[in-house]
Amino acid sequence: MTTNACIELKDLKLQTQIGTYGPGAIVPKQHLLDLTLWIDPKLALISEDAMENVFDYDPLVIEIERLAGDGHYETQERLITRIVGICAKYSEIKSLEISLRKLPVSAGSGSLGVRLLIDNATLNNIRGHSINAD
Repeated sequence: MTTNACIELKDLKLQTQIGTYGPGAIVPKQHLLDLTLWIDPKLALISEDAMENVFDYDPLVIEIERLAGDGHYETQERLITRIVGICAKYSEIKSLEISLRKLPVSAGSGSLGVRLLIDNATLNNIRGHSINAD
């Protein structure tokens, strides 16, 4: 049996501005991020309770929040591309799944989002090329 490990971040409300909306348009009230980071199981199945034995995700969350708030985005896709670029800087991350959704979409309900699944080969390719995450 194979052992897998991931870190899951769910429903992180980002303080961001995405899209351009005309008069009468429904402007989203929230942008929510879900992020699953697949890591080496050795960073989750530990014998000693010490930070140096695990993946410290706090700096990543701080960087994501900085990216979200650093200006206006026309699209959700651009923000998640930049977040993937930040994730690629962490060698501990082997692959990831990212989803960003906005709500409401219509009449006070619904959510609409973009999801990416990034495998190890793609993540390594991103590491070799800048996708302008900064």
